[in-house]
Amino acid sequence: MPPVEPAPTLIVLDLIGIFVFAISGALVAVRKDLDLFAVLVLAGTTGLGGGFLRDVLIDATPPAALADWRYLLVPIAAGLLAFVYHPALGRMERLVTVFDAFGLALFCVAGALKAVDYGLGPLPAALLGMVTGIGGGMVRDVLAGRVPIVFRGELYATPAIAGAMVAVLMERGGLPVVVAALTGASVCLVWRLLAVWRGWQAPLPRGSASV
Repeated sequence: MPPVEPAPTLIVLDLIGIFVFAISGALVAVRKDLDLFAVLVLAGTTGLGGGFLRDVLIDATPPAALADWRYLLVPIAAGLLAFVYHPALGRMERLVTVFDAFGLALFCVAGALKAVDYGLGPLPAALLGMVTGIGGGMVRDVLAGRVPIVFRGELYATPAIAGAMVAVLMERGGLPVVVAALTGASVCLVWRLLAVWRGWQAPLPRGSASV
């Protein structure tokens, strides 16, 4: 049976991941010259989308985003922060990408470890961790009129599933949840940031796109 209350470590990871993902979503809205409502919508969907999908898939209902007021307050606060201080934040060239990488790392391990708590095996839990990490960003990009970053050849989903799998295997191996979570998140974060810095790309079709 799933636990009645999630472990405090998972709640903390969830809230931090929501905050950094919401910042990235809000900054995308600001860069698109959208209004305050749109900023809050993109902040909320980016921060909560992956976790909402995770909870529905593992039957953790009602989803944490609807059952706990903190899950709604955090993206609103992040959206307002980005809306007010975006001139200072915008001067940092790759800020959106960095925030997105941190959110991806935190969400992939939080989603995978919560899936383990609900009885999933290592591989399904890692896959669900990946879905948790990429879900909010995909919704954000669709709403902002962009091709989702996960489809643009950038190494995004691969670091997420790798970090999730590391966290799951370490937790199943008997290591403390905090150690497993931090190690898995570090694997995902370092891989993602190195991919951005070095320009690593997933394989793309060669030749003309005409068929």
